[in-house]
Amino acid sequence: MEDLNHVNKRPHKLMLTDRRTCTISGVNDVLSFDVNEILLETEQGMLMIRGTQLHVSRLSLDKGEVDVDGRIDSFTYSENAGYGAKGESFIARLFK
Repeated sequence: MEDLNHVNKRPHKLMLTDRRTCTISGVNDVLSFDVNEILLETEQGMLMIRGTQLHVSRLSLDKGEVDVDGRIDSFTYSENAGYGAKGESFIARLFK
């Protein structure tokens, strides 16, 4: 029997080059970004990218692709479950 949870999912791929450029596929949404942190909703959960001088150089949500430039220090994944609950702050949902 086919797993219906994976029918419309895009493959998630993260490619990092020299900690300076990153290409990510399987991105559903960009939730926030600034020069030190980018928060993405991906097929594999929430992805937080931390670093300095971060810049989203290419964004194509139709294709589910994002390119990031800058000094990349870390990638942190968390689960999607529980996000979007009413009455919760963004930070409370992020660290659930």
